[in-house]
Amino acid sequence: MLFTIARAIAWGRAAAVATVIGNATGMFLVSVLVAIGLGPLLQSSKLFYNGVQWAGGAYLIYLGYAAIAASKVDAHGMQKTEGVKPSFVTSVKNGFWVGVLNPKSVVFFAAILPQFVDQEKNNVTTQLIFLGAIFALIAFISDGSYGLLAGTIRQWLSGDIGRLIFMRRFGGGVMIALGLFTIFSSLLIG
Repeated sequence: MLFTIARAIAWGRAAAVATVIGNATGMFLVSVLVAIGLGPLLQSSKLFYNGVQWAGGAYLIYLGYAAIAASKVDAHGMQKTEGVKPSFVTSVKNGFWVGVLNPKSVVFFAAILPQFVDQEKNNVTTQLIFLGAIFALIAFISDGSYGLLAGTIRQWLSGDIGRLIFMRRFGGGVMIALGLFTIFSSLLIG
């Protein structure tokens, strides 16, 4: 959710919605992988779990840095036209990788979803995939709502170039903070 809000502040509603589409798709993929057996691997291998967590954190830091580095150019561009912002496809890809590289999703899917499965039926994998799809749909609606709201506020504040630069840098800073938190939480917990 915070990643979506940061993207909405930095790039607007369309980028936020595209990011949410990618993120929900990535989380659904994670739920499918958990359903077919990745969850137990991540639960049993601290090294693998931390590797995924570090990769996700590093990716968020990269996205935040890119948003901050381009903040002045993008803000001046928006004053003239719509601004230089990631394409819809790029935003979907960015959201997808954030969703896939979030090891907390794996732990959530592996620890919580099996409790809602009817073990007496033979289609446990199908049930887990269905529950993952429901989760991804709820995440899309919830995170998409936050992204639309943040994007609307961004449009309201975007009349001043200084505020635009601040919003892009703030959004980038939030992404970097999330990346650092992701990395350092693996050190604190591990």
